[in-house]
Order: sequence, then structure tokens, then C-alpha cells
Amino acid sequence: MSEEHLVKYPDPILTTPCADFDFKNPPVDPNKCASALVETCKKHNGIGLSANQCGYEYRVFVMGSGDNYVAFYNPEIISVSEKTNNIEEGCLSFPELRYETRRAMKAVAKGFNMYGEPVTVEGTEFLARALQHETDHLDGIVFIDRLSDDLRKEAMKEIRNSDWFLESQSRGLDPKIRISPHRTNGQAF
Repeated sequence: MSEEHLVKYPDPILTTPCADFDFKNPPVDPNKCASALVETCKKHNGIGLSANQCGYEYRVFVMGSGDNYVAFYNPEIISVSEKTNNIEEGCLSFPELRYETRRAMKAVAKGFNMYGEPVTVEGTEFLARALQHETDHLDGIVFIDRLSDDLRKEAMKEIRNSDWFLESQSRGLDPKIRISPHRTNGQAF
């Protein structure tokens, strides 16, 4: 696998929960998968990228910067703090769209590294936000699903006027709004 095509909203793969990555019978070589995601993320100047953003329906994401990226397989958010913040957030699958999005300031995720070894990652602020954003992707949740009703309406208006969305619509793709399955402590969804 080399650099992959970046899937844009409203492609249905972005709103479909991904299957666990099976280490006993891997759908692709875990190392090649991580490398392709990192190459694609770097090409698009991202800090994180989930497998479904490249058209793959399994639970894998990468995040990092420069030459320091990590791959996370079958992640699950196991706890979030009650304290939240509202910071501008964007997504490679929503080119140039950025909105303040409420997220927990601390998150703990468990999963596996590319060798199938269990790992737990605890992040605060920016790392917590990235863990939540990428895990949401793998659950079929996109960041606009987390916006307040008013901001979501504003975002959808901006999306409907974008070239990338109009191109997707011409291929028969329609947007879906979903509710996050993660605890949000009464904030947004």
C-alpha cells in the first residue's frame, strides 16, 4: 500500500462504523497499512487520519507530525473527563471547514499497536481531542455531528456550497448526521 486517495464527506464510508482489525487474519499488512495512512496524512498536512478516510472499513488510525507518527488499531475510548473545551477543529474529509467543537479535555483510549500488542493512551487537551476525533471516525461519527444545532446548520450550508460536496452529490451521495456513541457529559451530542 502506498499513499491513498482521501475520502471526502458525504461518502457513506465516513458514517459507517468500521470493523475491528483482525490480527489473526489481517485484511492488509499492518505495517503497510500504517505507512499508507501516514503518507496520506502527511501529503494533506494532517495530524491524524483514520482508515475509513482512505476507503478502508477497519478500525485503524494514525496521528502525529513530522517523522513521529503512531498507529492505533481497534481503539476504544474508555474514559473522558467531565471538563471540556470548545476549540476550532477541522478534518481532512471536510476540506477548509473549521468549527469550534466541544471535546473532553482528557481522554483515555485502549487498543493495539501494529504488532497486536495492547496499548493504552492517555491524552490531555490536543492529544485527547485527536484521540476522540479519530475514534469517532471509526465509529462512523464525523466532527460536524458534534456541533450544536445552530453551528451544524451553518456548517451544512458551507458544505453544500463547497466544490467537493457538489462533486460528491453529482455522484448521488447524501449527507447523514449521526450521534456520537461516546459519553459527552451532556455537551452537544
